[in-house]
Order: sequence, then structure tokens, then C-alpha cells
Amino acid sequence: MTTPAAHSSTAMGDGSSPEGEGSSAEGAKPESSLTVIVAFTANLLVAVAKTIASLLTGSASMVAEAAHSWADTGNEIFLFVADRRGGRRRDADHPLGYGKETYVWSMFAAFGLFTVGAVVSIYHGISELGSAEEETSFVVNYVVLGVSACLEGASFFQALRQARGVAKKRRIPVLRHVLGSSNSTLRAVFFEDAAALVGLLIAFLGIFLHQVTGSAVFDAIGSILVGVLLGVVAVVLIDRNRRFLIGESPTDEVESTVLRRLLERDDIDRVTYLHTEFVGPSRLYVVAAVDIVGNADEEHVAVALRRIERALEGHDIVEEAVLTLSTPDEPSLTPAKARDAAPGSLA
Repeated sequence: MTTPAAHSSTAMGDGSSPEGEGSSAEGAKPESSLTVIVAFTANLLVAVAKTIASLLTGSASMVAEAAHSWADTGNEIFLFVADRRGGRRRDADHPLGYGKETYVWSMFAAFGLFTVGAVVSIYHGISELGSAEEETSFVVNYVVLGVSACLEGASFFQALRQARGVAKKRRIPVLRHVLGSSNSTLRAVFFEDAAALVGLLIAFLGIFLHQVTGSAVFDAIGSILVGVLLGVVAVVLIDRNRRFLIGESPTDEVESTVLRRLLERDDIDRVTYLHTEFVGPSRLYVVAAVDIVGNADEEHVAVALRRIERALEGHDIVEEAVLTLSTPDEPSLTPAKARDAAPGSLA
């Protein structure tokens, strides 16, 4: 402990979340739920339309697209469950909360995209490579693809709007934010909808080349390419959820900002150790070694540490905080990178 120093009276009291998502982690949940609901509705309508078109025309690309949309529709259910179950507060049985359950259900969704979307599309495309079956109506496919593009575009716009708002606050590119975000729901919807739009373009080219050349090979190749695209997206999503499940460390920006918030407290003089870890979307586990202002005896120091821990945990982004005392010989940490971070951004 040291002599009193001039500090502000708040720590992480500006209401910023680890993702820069507004006033609280809870405040971001309605928008995440809306993103999932919009995606589910769009994918369900598109899946029904594509299935009807594939039955009427026999297009391999349209079969792949139908499998893709049904996989996405099922995935939105997993993501909705993830959003709900992962948002529960901690209890005696789960001291770090239920946040990581979000990544479990998001992992199920990613596996579903891989097996139902990618595998079915590639298998069907390969099986149709030698087919000489004539298409019954190209017009039906084009109409369905156009309507699907409008619906998928609306869903993607909702995910993009949510991601862009946060990325703007963090002053980073949207794609970088989506890839690194602890919000697995946003990441899944964003990439699935982006893949859906690219898949529609691939399907259109396959069907168009089939119509122009009279060869169904192009249609089959389109199905295979859609499957490969879905496989790549699924692998990316699986890997990101795996990283958060085993304990993803936040960026330097997060740690620097948390450190800065700690040092702003009027009862903390310096910090010599800091560990932060995501335990759910916009939820942090914080461990720190601090030097308390003053020279109180052991009993009062213990009370002060517990008081600071409770204050930190009162913030929406901190699931649990554990503080211990620094030793005099430990070097102080400085939030050098926090000076360059966007005000209030924590991810």
C-alpha cells in the first residue's frame, strides 16, 4: 500500500461493454435476438421456395441451395437457444455464469452447417456430374434466386448494421470485429448470410451456364462449389467457438482498458498483474494484483479488496473479479495501449 494519490472515483463506470456494444452486455441482447429472428424468418421462407424450385426443375445447384437454407434455418434455432441459455446469471453451481454455453450451442449450429449444408451439397453435386437430365424451367430458378437474394440481403443487412455500429465505436474494420467478437451469435448470422449471398451468385452462374451450353455439368459444379463455400464457413465458425470454449484471451485493447479503469479508482494506487478472459459474450473474468492506497491493517485491506471486487462485479461486463495484493518489488503495469483505444471500448 502507498500514500493516497489522486484518482477518479469510478472503475469501468462509463457503461462500456467488452464489445463496445452500448451501455451494458444485457443491452446488446435484444438486438442479437432480433438478428437471429430476422435470419430465421428469411431462411425459412427461402428454404421452402428453394425446395419447391428444386423439385420442379431438378437443378443440382438449387438442391444445394435448398440444403444450405434448411441448414441455416435449423442453425438459427440453435443460435436462439444459445442466446437465451448463455444469458443466464451465475449461481452457486456455475460461479462463472452460463456464458460459455453460448459457444456450445453455436458449435452445434456450425456442425449442422457443415454436415447438412456442405456435405449434402458436395455429395449431390458429385452424383449429378454425369447426369444428362434436362431442366424443366430455368425461369422458376431465376425467380426463386431473385426473391432469395432479397430476403437473405435483408437478414444480412440486420447483422451488418449491428456489427458496423460496434466496429465504428472500436474504430476497426467490420470483418475484424466480427471475427474477434465474443458474440458468437452475431458472427454466425453474419457469415451464414454472407455465404448465402455468395452461394446464390454461384447457383445463378451454374444454372445460367447450364442454360447457355445445355450441359448440366455446370449446374453440378455449382452445387459442389456451394458445398465447399459452406464447409469453409463452418470450419471458421467451429474454430472460433472452440477458441472461446477453451478460454480466449481478450485483445490488448481490452486488457489495457480494464487496467485503465482499475487505475481510475481512488482506492487503487497501482496494478502489478492483470488477467482477463472471456467466459461468455461480453462477459469477463478478471484477476488482478493491486496496491491499495494507504497503510491500513490486514483486516481493513481484506475488506477493501472485497469491496472493490463487488464494485467491479456490479458492472454488466464483469462476471467475476478476484483481487490480491501486490508486493513492493513487483513492477507496475501501465495502460499504454489504452490511450490509443476508442473511449469506452473494451474488445
